[in-house]
Amino acid sequence: MHEGNAEGRCAVSESALSWILTDGVIELALHRAPCNELGSVALEGLEKFATALQVMQSEAHALIIHSELKAGFCAGADLRELYQRSQAMEKAAAARGVRDFLERIHRVLNLIDAAPLTTIAAVHGVTFGGGFELALACDLIIADKMARFCFPELRLGLIPGFGGIPRLKRDLGNAVVRDLLLTGRSINATKAQQIGLASQVVGEGEALRAARATAAQLRKFDRGTAAAAKRFIKPIPHEELRVEIDMFCELFARPAVEAGLRKFVESTDAQPYLP
Repeated sequence: MHEGNAEGRCAVSESALSWILTDGVIELALHRAPCNELGSVALEGLEKFATALQVMQSEAHALIIHSELKAGFCAGADLRELYQRSQAMEKAAAARGVRDFLERIHRVLNLIDAAPLTTIAAVHGVTFGGGFELALACDLIIADKMARFCFPELRLGLIPGFGGIPRLKRDLGNAVVRDLLLTGRSINATKAQQIGLASQVVGEGEALRAARATAAQLRKFDRGTAAAAKRFIKPIPHEELRVEIDMFCELFARPAVEAGLRKFVESTDAQPYLP
């Protein structure tokens, strides 16, 4: 769906997400139940958004990414789809499919990471795995006090595959990176702010409002100066991102990963991704 009017308001909707450009601010809303899992449908929507972003960014000074679902920002990769597709293919084809998916989502997140405008993740609730990695691609994370961050991939015998390791290393100290990646435990919004992950922590349900207020503040300043500063302080770790893809694909081929994915898919828990 595409809608526009004379006031400069433009909205586009895909099945997993939608975006709107109003008064120089792009808002990308995630709305695929149960918790915005990143599978093939979401990736196709993100690719269309990335293409549109390259046009819209000339008219905008800020991008806000948020979720319309109560459960949270994003639970990460669609592990059920990953398992079912890998089981339906022979091993070599499944491995090629995984690499292709990773390369495609890396292209999208790199475009968001490098966009010449200020990007804000307004997060609440579950911000796990690939959802955490999507937030890390943004310049600022504004967290609802109920937000929780986690890389649960360790329990599946995997590492984060959407760019999480290089972006964490870029943004945080190694002790924090090791804790998040090696323990698989979650941290709350207060801890996220203490370690420099979240720039603001706000009341429950207030993250989007705070992000909009921040975007309005950004409008007061020169857009070109902000873009130049961003290039200086936020380089894209391209080589490490490529290494991460290779490492993920190598680990994915191990029998332990198949067993971990099967256990996840067969779980009767309402939210099996929770620690």
